[in-house]
Amino acid sequence: MGQRETEHFMGKKRKTKRLPEARDRWPSYWSYGLLLIVVSFFGFIRVRLLSFPLERDEGEYAYAGQLMLHGIVPYQFCYTMKLPGTAAAYAIIEAIFGQTPAGIHWGLLLVNSATIVLVYFLAARLFGKLAGVVAGATFALLSIEPTVLGFAGHATQFVVLPAVGGILILLKAMESQKLALFFWSGVLLGLAVLMKQPGIFFVFFGIFYLMQCQWKWPLDWRRLGLQEATLLFGAILPLALTFLIMLRAGVFQKFWFWTFSYASKYGTALRLSDGLRELWDSGWYVVRPAIPLWVIAGAGLVTMFWDSKTRKHFLFAASFLVFSFAAVCPGLYFRNHYFVLMLPAVSLLCAGAVRAGTNLFIESRSTQKWAALPGAIFLLALVFCIVPQREFFFEIDPLTACRKLYATNPFAEALQISDFIKSHSTAEDRIAVIGSEPEIYFYSGRLSATGYVYMYPLTEVQPFASTMQKEIISEVEKARPRFVVFVDTPLSWLLHADSDTTIILWAEKYVQTGYQLAGIIDMLAAGSQYHWEDAKSYGPRSPYRIFVFERVPTRSP
Repeated sequence: MGQRETEHFMGKKRKTKRLPEARDRWPSYWSYGLLLIVVSFFGFIRVRLLSFPLERDEGEYAYAGQLMLHGIVPYQFCYTMKLPGTAAAYAIIEAIFGQTPAGIHWGLLLVNSATIVLVYFLAARLFGKLAGVVAGATFALLSIEPTVLGFAGHATQFVVLPAVGGILILLKAMESQKLALFFWSGVLLGLAVLMKQPGIFFVFFGIFYLMQCQWKWPLDWRRLGLQEATLLFGAILPLALTFLIMLRAGVFQKFWFWTFSYASKYGTALRLSDGLRELWDSGWYVVRPAIPLWVIAGAGLVTMFWDSKTRKHFLFAASFLVFSFAAVCPGLYFRNHYFVLMLPAVSLLCAGAVRAGTNLFIESRSTQKWAALPGAIFLLALVFCIVPQREFFFEIDPLTACRKLYATNPFAEALQISDFIKSHSTAEDRIAVIGSEPEIYFYSGRLSATGYVYMYPLTEVQPFASTMQKEIISEVEKARPRFVVFVDTPLSWLLHADSDTTIILWAEKYVQTGYQLAGIIDMLAAGSQYHWEDAKSYGPRSPYRIFVFERVPTRSP
């Protein structure tokens, strides 16, 4: 793909060969019909679980988006090392579908469905319409898997949508040679970066692939340079505009510190040996429920190189996989949802495997009758991956699914805590969550007393931790929040052996002066118990508990 047909230099105009586009005998309406079935089937699963409680990353984006809808810019009351693209997307979703878990997940459904369609068109362009359906179905299943936390609106789901769109437009731009298309391809790839920093690897892929396809003698440096510059300009534009908005809003210093200064320390804190161990553990956990599809994707690398008809796309598929994997690697943390960034590339490899396998059977008259076998194997693999997860997909309710997936994380409990706070406070009251549960701010609709919506940066062994702890203490004491929620669960803190525990010791003393215990949530194995009226006399029985403190009203003299 992308090969150039050149004539001799002397006095002859350079001709550009159209990028090869895979063709098959499938009518478009058949492939569109199958694609509609795929989108509808997996959309039904998502609709069934729309009210799935938000987890903490979703809570962060939802709260930041909520602030945006009230005219409050990010990094003012919500500190985060992530760029603000996903939060802005959440703001749009909340404005359309409402500020509820169901509203957020309606937006995720649309984003995911749009990505499925774009993956279909990308694969259909390379390998044909049937292969496009294979790629769309693969992405639909892998991106909804509980092992990649597919029901949560993580930033990775919002990265892959503009990334795949940008790559599609790039292929069109290389075919038409229109600079405007290179620009818009860059803009979409730049939006992928704005959703989360690892999206920059898709920009790198675009630059690499364009250069590789144009690197033919005689090389037209001027044309290549102009196309690369236009692509890069489009990619930089969203980030440049974000810089200007942050500068004008007066939060640029905070924005720079969290997204660059602190993020660089966070991204270099883990040792290589620990990262490789985490890659193995998380990678196997992600791959295990869908092993047949990952095996087919691996076979795609072999069969595409073997088959002469798909070999011309081997470099695209292989390099797309490499850059996608690189996007998973920054910081060497390998969280489960990070692997979503690889799924479009894996889906393309599955499509390539089915197309190449079909071609290999068709080439020989004696095996033509088996041409449908690769597609049948893929369909069986798809069913094999879905059936063992039927309980999660089709049977249990959203609350049970949340507790089953997230165990001792207090995501379901945050709903009732927020309801209590909302019913016992006014819109002008502020609250502080001493723990990493920003979803409580979102549910309650109350402004945070501090910009620290996570405690993780405070407990990490990093050079800014002590300063951060002093800052959060100062912010909370100055704001005098109406409610203080202390989350006493390990996963909300992730303490290390060398963690500075100043913030915990301070919080224990702070709530003893001017606050009274208003509620205890005891997270027992049989189900959480909520104690409001009897909170002062109740003794928690679980090591996982949440305490809600209310400020004692000041009495008039």
